[in-house]
Amino acid sequence: MKTFIKHLVIILCIILVSLMGTYIGLAIYYHNAFAYGTWINDVYCTGRSIQEVNADLVQNFAYEGITVYDKDGNSYLITTEQINYQFDFVTALEIYQKRQNPWMWIESLKQGDSAKLTPVVSYDRQALDAVLEIIPFLSVESGRSDEEREVSIIKTNHGYELLNERMNVLQVDEAKALIIKAIEESESEIYLEDEGCYQDLSLTAQMQETLEIWEKVEQFQQCDIVYVMGNEKVTVDSSVVCDWIEIAEDGSFVTDEDGNLKLRENAIEEFIDALADEYDTVGISRQFRATRGTIVTVEGGIYGNKMDRAAEVEYLTTAFQEKRQEVHEPVYTQKAWAQGRNDIGNTYIEVDMGEQMMYYYVDGVQKIATPIVTGNTSRKMDTPSGVNYVYLKQTDRILRGEGYASHVDFWMPVKGNIGIHDASWRSKYGGTIYQTNGSHGCINTPRDAMVELYESAEVGTPVVMFY
Repeated sequence: MKTFIKHLVIILCIILVSLMGTYIGLAIYYHNAFAYGTWINDVYCTGRSIQEVNADLVQNFAYEGITVYDKDGNSYLITTEQINYQFDFVTALEIYQKRQNPWMWIESLKQGDSAKLTPVVSYDRQALDAVLEIIPFLSVESGRSDEEREVSIIKTNHGYELLNERMNVLQVDEAKALIIKAIEESESEIYLEDEGCYQDLSLTAQMQETLEIWEKVEQFQQCDIVYVMGNEKVTVDSSVVCDWIEIAEDGSFVTDEDGNLKLRENAIEEFIDALADEYDTVGISRQFRATRGTIVTVEGGIYGNKMDRAAEVEYLTTAFQEKRQEVHEPVYTQKAWAQGRNDIGNTYIEVDMGEQMMYYYVDGVQKIATPIVTGNTSRKMDTPSGVNYVYLKQTDRILRGEGYASHVDFWMPVKGNIGIHDASWRSKYGGTIYQTNGSHGCINTPRDAMVELYESAEVGTPVVMFY
C-alpha cells in the first residue's frame, strides 16, 4: 500500500511539473508574440510577431487622402501623394502587445482578444500647409479680416438681396487644425460645418439697421403672380417688383409715415403698359407663312388681343398689396381666338390677293382652296390688307353701296363692310380679273366653296389678307 501511494505521488508530481513546464513554455512563447485568439483589424495574430502582423495590416490598409467639404457642398480632395503621406502600425502594435500579459495566456483561451488599431502616420507638413493655402474656400476666407466683412443690400437680376458677410464665417485656422487632425487619424472626409468651423460675427448698430431695412425690402418683394399670355408666361416676382420701390436721390429706400417702403408712383401702370405693348396684337405687323411658300408681312387689321389696361392695373395693385401667389389670365377688351404673340393659331382663312386665291385651314390642315375676285384696283377699290376676323354670319343678304344693291346667299363680314360672299353674277374667278373688273372691296367666292366655308368657319375665325 505504501508503495502504491509513493508511486501515485511520484506520478502526480511528474504531471504537475509537466503542466508547469507547458504553462511556462507557452508564456515564454507568447512573450514575443500575440496571445491566443488575438485579432487586430480582422487579421489573425496568434503567435505572430509585431513585424509579421504589421506587414499584413499595412497591406490591408487603404488610404487615398481626405475630402474636405464646406457648408455649400464644395469639396476638395487632398491626396496622399500631395503631402507624402506614410503610415505604419508598429508603434500601435507594440503598445497593444505590452497590454497583453504572456503569463495570463490561459485567459485568452476563454474569450480571445480583438481590437481595431489606427496606424501612426507621417507626412510632409510644409507640403500640407501649401495645399491648405490653395483650397478655394479656405484661401478666399483667409484673405479677409473680420472688420472687412459687411452687411449690405444689393440689387441683382433676381431683385434686391441681402449680402451678409458676417454670418457663417469660416474660422480658417480652426478648420486647418481639424483637417490636419483628421489626416493624422486617417479620416477619409471632413465636413467643416459639422465640425463647428462656421461662426456668426457680431454686428454694429449700422449693420443692425441694415437688417431692419432688409426685412421691409424682403416683405415688399414677396410677390409671385404668373401672367398667362397664351403659350408664354410672365412672372411678377422679386425681379420685377424690386423696381417698384421708390428710391431717394441718395440711393436710399423711401418710407412712408408708418415706416413702410413706398410704392413708386405709376410703377404698376408702367408694368401693365409694357406688358400690353408687348402682347397686344390688334393692328400689329405680323410675319405670316403664305401657302405660296413665302413669308409675307401683314400689317393692320382688326383681329387680335387688346388687354384691358385699367382692369389689370386694378387687379395687379390689389394682388400685390395682398401678397398673392397665383396664376392669372388678363382681362381683354378684345380677345382673339388665341392669346400670346402667335394669336392666329392653326385654324384660319387665308386671302392671297396677289394670287387671287383663298384657303381655309383647320388645325393646320388645308380644307378649302379656291380662286376668288377681290377689289377693283383700277378703280381704287382695293381690298385692304390686314389680319381681320369673321365677326358675323348671315344668309340671304342684300349688300348695298353707292350705285348698287346685290343679293348674296352667304355673307361673312371680316372688316367693316368688307366681307366674304358668293357672287352669282360671276362665272370666272382668279387671274387678273380683280385689276379691271374686281369687286367693290369684298372677296367674291364661287358658290360651292362659299357653301363649304360658311358651314365650317365659325365667328371669330382669323382672316389673313395680303397681296
